Amino acid sequence: MAGGASDNEEMISDINVTPLVDIMLCLLVIFMVTTSYVVADSLKMDLPEASTGGPTEPSTVMISYTLDQESKTRQLYLNGEKSNEADIRTHIQNEIAAGKKDVQAVIAADKLVSHGEVIQIIDLVKQEGILKFALNIESSGASQ
Repeated sequence: MAGGASDNEEMISDINVTPLVDIMLCLLVIFMVTTSYVVADSLKMDLPEASTGGPTEPSTVMISYTLDQESKTRQLYLNGEKSNEADIRTHIQNEIAAGKKDVQAVIAADKLVSHGEVIQIIDLVKQEGILKFALNIESSGASQ
């Protein structure tokens, strides 16, 4: 019989794992390359640390206040896009006008931004009717 097992020979029952390892290494390289692109699109912020912080619920309004290290300019971001105070006010008014209940705001400020500037953003959010807000922090990992 051509190519088949004869009566005296055993059938090959070993599994060749070399193709499996090749495929897994190829997938690993693909994931490593794609994750570097995903991380590159995020905002780089140096958040203050606190050991008592907990996770927050998803929010409609995410405000980030950063300080550019090179140019020393401050920049506001609304849901990841460059913005200003007027745009933030308009966005909050639209969210509330749309009838969304319990609109929340998460405020992330670079630790080099002054306390007064953070209070100004909190005041802006409260003036527009958002009573629930959270301050984003970097977890230090220490528990008390």
